[in-house]
Amino acid sequence: MRHQFYEQRCGLLWKMGDIPAAAVILSNLQCWCVAGGAVTRVVAEELMSPQGKTSMPDAAIFSPDLFEFLRQLKRHNNRAWFAKNKSRYHELVVEPALLFINSFAPHLYKLSPFFLADARPTRGSLFRIYRDIRFSPDKRPFKTHVGIHFHHASGKDAHAPVFYLHLEPDNCFAAAGIWHPDNRALTRVRSAIVGEPEQWAAIRKKVELEGDSLARPPRGFDPDHRFIDDLKMKDYVTSIAFSEEEVCSQKFLRDFAVACRKMSPLVEFTTRALGLKY
Repeated sequence: MRHQFYEQRCGLLWKMGDIPAAAVILSNLQCWCVAGGAVTRVVAEELMSPQGKTSMPDAAIFSPDLFEFLRQLKRHNNRAWFAKNKSRYHELVVEPALLFINSFAPHLYKLSPFFLADARPTRGSLFRIYRDIRFSPDKRPFKTHVGIHFHHASGKDAHAPVFYLHLEPDNCFAAAGIWHPDNRALTRVRSAIVGEPEQWAAIRKKVELEGDSLARPPRGFDPDHRFIDDLKMKDYVTSIAFSEEEVCSQKFLRDFAVACRKMSPLVEFTTRALGLKY
């Protein structure tokens, strides 16, 4: 079934053309085509040049006021203060974050059509500001950072391979890979390293692994393997740091896209190791 679909919304002309589609999902800022178990992000025409190259915003998306808000929230991490400043939260955090997610969509599609930039205000790429304090001794209700994740279309598991953006005063970074996977996923990634050592060696020349590690070799793996230190990892993530000034610059979208491209070999390897399409 072939569809050609146009919608005028929020001043944007969206086009989905010549794609086999089983369903179309719409929100104020998003269009997707769901087909054959895969989800294809449909990009606004304004974000693409006539030559098919992604264009960049004319102005910075994030402002220093975002970091000032987060600093104030850290000093006043209570529901009463947040209620009084909720309009500022939406203006300084939510709206720029959703614009960034939407603007990054065509860049993400170039990395992999199976990862999503979901600019819905809830249950999308923007993490909730509210902390889960049900079983935590720390009862502060709000996070004091902004988290944006671009996950695989197969699901929203926070422990699956992702591209991630973290915005926090004096601690901004892009990250990618798989963080705190379960034992089954860990075994699959480790087995892929053993099964494709040369491919893994090429990736390790490009990225530095971060995260937790076992004290001893994992059960079932050769303790003398050339990549035993990597096999002992419990996370397979890498990151690239940014300053607040870089985040607030006009070219941050480009810088983040470049960072994700540098980290993408790790995401591709871990994604394929889990049997998912990249």
